[in-house]
Amino acid sequence: MSIKTVNPYTGKEIQEYEEVSKDNVREMVSKMRLGQSTWGWNMDSRVDYFKNVLKPNLLKRREELGKLMSMEMGKPISQSLAEIDKCIKLVDYALESFREFLEPEFVKTEGKKTYVRFDPLGVIFIIMPWNFPLWQVMRAAVPAMFAGNAVVLKHASIVTGTGMMIEEIFENEMFRSIPVSGWKAQELIKYFDGVSFTGSTQAGISIAEEASKNLKKTVLELGGSDPFIVLQSANVSEAAENALYARLQNNGQSCIASKRFIVHENVFDEFREKLAGHFSTVKIGDPLIKDTYLGPLSSSNQANTVKEQISDLSKMGKVEIFGKVQDNIIPPTIAELSKSYQEEVFGPVAILMKFRENQEALRLANDVPFGLGSSIWGNSEEAELLAPKIQAGMVFINKMVASDPRVPFGGVKRSGIGRELSKYGLKEFTNIKTVWVDH
Repeated sequence: MSIKTVNPYTGKEIQEYEEVSKDNVREMVSKMRLGQSTWGWNMDSRVDYFKNVLKPNLLKRREELGKLMSMEMGKPISQSLAEIDKCIKLVDYALESFREFLEPEFVKTEGKKTYVRFDPLGVIFIIMPWNFPLWQVMRAAVPAMFAGNAVVLKHASIVTGTGMMIEEIFENEMFRSIPVSGWKAQELIKYFDGVSFTGSTQAGISIAEEASKNLKKTVLELGGSDPFIVLQSANVSEAAENALYARLQNNGQSCIASKRFIVHENVFDEFREKLAGHFSTVKIGDPLIKDTYLGPLSSSNQANTVKEQISDLSKMGKVEIFGKVQDNIIPPTIAELSKSYQEEVFGPVAILMKFRENQEALRLANDVPFGLGSSIWGNSEEAELLAPKIQAGMVFINKMVASDPRVPFGGVKRSGIGRELSKYGLKEFTNIKTVWVDH
């Protein structure tokens, strides 16, 4: 069988790739495990690799990779290049901090010496989505490999070309990318020592079920329906300006995009007017044009899903679309609702709701099955009082939610299990080993 990639803007086929078999994967993992036994115990060699191979390769192929990412999934080219730059910063941070984070931690006991080691698990399977086709891979693979593991990537089929180019950029036998679509990725989990998955909640449940059968460590980064709370004390102009990118980044296809705008009734009309003004001026079109702000959704299936959701929202409240819906392009959209909408909308649709008291804002923010990120806009002291009561893995105050190598990324409830990035994500795929030496 083969995989065909298609440009979601033009509808034209880009490339065709032959799939690998399960037997091929099993043999690959066996060979990688042999190599990992050397890779995993030579920190100096790993540091040298990230500094002198991976980072230069990312810089050298930046333009080429950015164009391919935009062609395969529709991301505006400016955002593709920014994504690559962010990945380079991740490598820089790893070189700056990860070695220290992996140092043994000494514990005072009655023994002669007691400490905790962080040793690699082996070969890690990362199953990644199409929406941030490089960043999602890097934030899983770089910590895992720095900790001494080998990594096999199963990328989303629609970005198969990007997955194969990433393997070339890594230029390391401890990183491989496998083109797979015709059989389920969970069938491969038993061959690995851990699995990291980013994607839908339902797919994550299937991955977790298979992993649990084989007692494999998992990290799951799943869906989100992040609240964007605008308090009465907020600078409304600033909040609305940030809401533009918070909702439309990556054509609205981001797990941490702000999706539900919960606005105090006294500033609601002003916020809505300013957000509508921003939405109405967005440049929509070819993602390969430098100043395009909003391109097509990643596929016709994704576009049809969002169109159906907009239809459902129109039955629940007032919907305004700022442009013409055409093929896979869905313009910025505002839906004003008076009751909660439980689904995640993975497209450029902002759901607006009013609140009167801060306790009501908290109730609305938490009234969904997801708990990934959240942002609160207003007086910082007032906003910070709400942070402990927000059911989410991340709370940003007067700043839109963003992943950053220095702080942990992840959620609660149906948004996932475990963390990526920072010292916490680095240690997810390590054997946290106690060593006790007596007199």
